[in-house]
Amino acid sequence: MTSADQPRLIAIVGATGTGKSDLSLAIAEHFISSGQPAEVVNADAMQLYRGMDIGTAKLSEAERRGIPHHMLDVLDVTEEAAVAAYQAQARAVIDDVLARGVTPILVGGSGLYVSSVLFDFDFPGHDDAVRERLEREYDELGLGALYARLKEKAPQAAERIDQKNARRVIRALEVIEVTGDTASLGTLPDEPLYWRETRIVGVSAEREELIQRLDARVERMWQQGLVDEVRDLIPAGIEQGITARRAIGYAQALGQLAGDLTRDEAIAETQALTRRYARRQVSWFKRYADVTWLASPVELNHGTLASLH
Repeated sequence: MTSADQPRLIAIVGATGTGKSDLSLAIAEHFISSGQPAEVVNADAMQLYRGMDIGTAKLSEAERRGIPHHMLDVLDVTEEAAVAAYQAQARAVIDDVLARGVTPILVGGSGLYVSSVLFDFDFPGHDDAVRERLEREYDELGLGALYARLKEKAPQAAERIDQKNARRVIRALEVIEVTGDTASLGTLPDEPLYWRETRIVGVSAEREELIQRLDARVERMWQQGLVDEVRDLIPAGIEQGITARRAIGYAQALGQLAGDLTRDEAIAETQALTRRYARRQVSWFKRYADVTWLASPVELNHGTLASLH
């Protein structure tokens, strides 16, 4: 294989519920049918967790159609998902895939995780003692107080961070305290440099259509047994998990099991948070340059598929 024929990284991005997983399978099968093997690399932060399947819309083994998938089920629910660690692991996987002459297809809607792989992306300092203290302050003072502090120290960064996302707020305050820098919080460089040669495909949907789809998806998750899934994860320690217990849908199911929310309240809250998350995903990926945007549900044609080679 000549250098011009070497496989390159393909990334599939977009909001939750737009059909990224289905598209990744279709593209992988197209490559395989043309004699070029392909494998999928997950970039959804919550799909990293073992046992968190229904609420993350994780493909089952059967649904993967025999196509190898990487970076799924690599964390216990008690472990914290850290984007810097993910970056190192995912890049090592991708380099291995490329070295075998296989096309890696990075798929996910977690914007920071995707960006950490695609671009030259460095992460500010970390300090365990500072993080532990901020976690205690969160427990004692509440998220509102921490977000107000962030808004005072770094108003522009605060605008980009969901004020209900405790993990992101705490991480931002940690970065500020450790480095004194606010410039890199949740941002992409003005002109990001690609880590490897990459082709990005984005999947989008009309806002009203996506809202209906997401609301229905949450309803299906409850019908498919999300609450039972969460109940089974309690012995595994999900209630102690820093990241897992706060995941959209999982936090609400835990609330329902604890009697703090009714079933209808848990569903409604999950729907509202999912819609808000989807809006943030759309805003994040719209900043990417050189994206081929496809309408969801995606109807692939030969020209689009051929352009990916």
